[in-house]
Order: sequence, then C-alpha cells, then structure tokens
Amino acid sequence: MSELDLFYNYPMAVYLGADHRGFELKEKIKAHLSQNGYEVFDLGNDHLDPADDYPDFGSKVGEAVGGDDQAKGILVCGSGAGVLFTANKFKGVRATMALSADQIYDARRDDDVNVLSISANVQGEEEVLKIVQVFLGTTFSGEERHLRRINKVKEIEERLYK
Repeated sequence: MSELDLFYNYPMAVYLGADHRGFELKEKIKAHLSQNGYEVFDLGNDHLDPADDYPDFGSKVGEAVGGDDQAKGILVCGSGAGVLFTANKFKGVRATMALSADQIYDARRDDDVNVLSISANVQGEEEVLKIVQVFLGTTFSGEERHLRRINKVKEIEERLYK
C-alpha cells in the first residue's frame, strides 16, 4: 500500500474556505472530501457572493487550523495569494500554495504545512483534486532537521504573539 492509498482512510478535520472566485472549486473539493469520509467544515462562503472578500475566509480557516494541531485547511481564491497571506497571519499556521502534487508532497513531508492554498484561475479540477489528495495523504517526516526549522518558526511566533 502506498502512502497515498491512505487518503481515503485518514481521519481528520478539514476546514474549507473560499471567496467568490474560488467558490465553485471549493464546492467540488467539499463534495469530493465528503464522499470519501472526511469531516469537512465549510467556513464559507456558503453561497456565491461577488462582493465577498478573501480575508473573511482566510482568517476563519487560519484561526481554526492554528488552534488545532491535527486539523488541515484548504483555501481557494482567484490567485491563491490573498487567502494564503491571510491564513499565515495566525499562530500555528504553515500555509503554502501548491501548483503541483510534487510541490505539496515536499511541503507536507518536509515543512509540515497545514493549510493548502489553491488558485481557482490556474489549475483544473482534476489537478486540484490530485493536489488535495497528496496534501491530505502525506505525513510529515519528523526528521530532526525539519523539526529544528519548524521550531525556529515557532520561536518567531512566540516573540511576535506575546
């Protein structure tokens, strides 16, 4: 059994969020995860609203994931950048954007990223679902050098969020 075969059997809370540009893709991701047994928490938007703003959803997912060591978050906006930098404002969040499955594999394995940011404008649905699968199916290596680096980031957070 490969590491990715665990995708459909790995229990965890997954928090989703998207603005109007990412809404349709978020709904497809949500349906896919729900069909495969994930506990999905949709933090919005719950309807297509052309006037909504990405910080509203990036912050909800960032707060939820930053407060739960076992949770993962998936955010979608047009470029992927707005929700990314919003989520990264929260202590405990290690968010990244991924344009390929290989990229997110390395980010999960080496950096223990816990929030995935997706561009609704760049990637097709099939590629996005593959990236999501790798994100949720890849475990952190726990290697000493990677732990050392993550702990340095945590020390920075402690200084900034006193």
